[in-house]
Amino acid sequence: MQPATPINPHSRAESLTIGFGTTVGMWAIGYVARMPGAGAPSELLGVLMLLCLFAGGLFAGRYGSRGWRGGVYGGLLAGALNLLILGSVLSELEPNRIVPSKLLWIPGSLIAAMAVAGGGAAIGGLFRATRSSTLNWRASFHSVAIAATLLLLAAGGIVTGHEAGLAVPDWPNSYGYNMFLYPLSKMTGGIYYEHTHRLFGSLVGLVTIVLAVHTQFVERRRWVRRLAWLALLAVIVQGVMGGLRVTGRFTLSTSPDALAPNLTLAIVHGVFAQVFLCLLIILRTAVTTTWMSERKPLRSISAGTDLVLGWVLPFFILIQLALGALLRHTQWGLNLHIAMASLVALVGVAGGFRAWGLYPMLPTVSRLGTVLVCLIVAQITLGIVALVATGGEVTAGTAPSSLQVAITTTHQTVGALLLACAVMLTAWKQRLLTIPDVAADAPAETTTETPTTTESEPTQSHVCSS
Repeated sequence: MQPATPINPHSRAESLTIGFGTTVGMWAIGYVARMPGAGAPSELLGVLMLLCLFAGGLFAGRYGSRGWRGGVYGGLLAGALNLLILGSVLSELEPNRIVPSKLLWIPGSLIAAMAVAGGGAAIGGLFRATRSSTLNWRASFHSVAIAATLLLLAAGGIVTGHEAGLAVPDWPNSYGYNMFLYPLSKMTGGIYYEHTHRLFGSLVGLVTIVLAVHTQFVERRRWVRRLAWLALLAVIVQGVMGGLRVTGRFTLSTSPDALAPNLTLAIVHGVFAQVFLCLLIILRTAVTTTWMSERKPLRSISAGTDLVLGWVLPFFILIQLALGALLRHTQWGLNLHIAMASLVALVGVAGGFRAWGLYPMLPTVSRLGTVLVCLIVAQITLGIVALVATGGEVTAGTAPSSLQVAITTTHQTVGALLLACAVMLTAWKQRLLTIPDVAADAPAETTTETPTTTESEPTQSHVCSS
């Protein structure tokens, strides 16, 4: 991969970041607050949602370039995205019917979102940060897409932990309802976990569509544009696999005779989500300021080993995550999972310490090496805790406890973070390191003529951090 000429990001990236970022935050708050057993009061939830909107506006005013308008635009986008879940409040108990008297909630929610976020931006503008003019909004928007995907992965882990993958028997509908009109009052127990997982999937799908289209307008590098389309294709395939895992075939029927749930697709669905995350990580890395700069890679004799380790580690982690998915779905392969964890730890710690110790002149690589080692330690610890909490298996017919689900889901999510860190480190090694060319670096043969001027070429180039 070669660095590209810096491109001024499209101004709309600012509003996209604020709008989608605020929405991800609001959905995360609502998801936790409405979990079975949480029982957060509606008034408290409403206040938290408004505070999230205000915080998004505050960020826009402090770091953005549009002042209070940036908050208004971001609030409008967040309000529009929140219509995806507002339908659960507007619908009647009869499938796909909306209470007419509640239709005023739609313009009301949009106006409220714009007002709160705009007010936050106006206040944030009073405390503008000096770095606001240099904030890379494209990279920030990609970070929001990654955050939404991690939230979706965590929600999927909770679905698996509670064995709620088949709590809703049909797809893309939910018990005959349009997915976005399924009543809130019916979201109980396993239905809540499975249905909200689908809603998170729709949000990730939307942010990926917008990201792919936006990339085509602002990106000059062909490989980045193609990678954005590949990410969009991946999220579509992922969504279809998730649906067919439930139904086994394309059908709107809720009859058990017409359905054939597929456990294999459930495992593949979980692993492919990690592949999609990797695509977003590479895209986000490629739009950072450092990557797009004219800095030349550092020539190092140790680069060969580190480039190889960089490719091997994500591959090993992906295998380990697949074994983990197999274990969670079938309670089989514990010993193999533990053995692979040892191999991942060995390669990961070696790669992390090498990145940290050998390249202090490359702060990005050095920092990622440190983070990688810390995540490996955390993941091993969580693995041991999960093993103790579950006893290595789940007894058939026995529902897992909330503590067990929390531990195993955290273990899975940290695994996703570990893969993301490894992929990011690999990408940066490809960008910032290169193997010396022995022929080019060899001293020239001595001649009898003395040149009038001599200009030596440095063997290493300086690279700044992102």
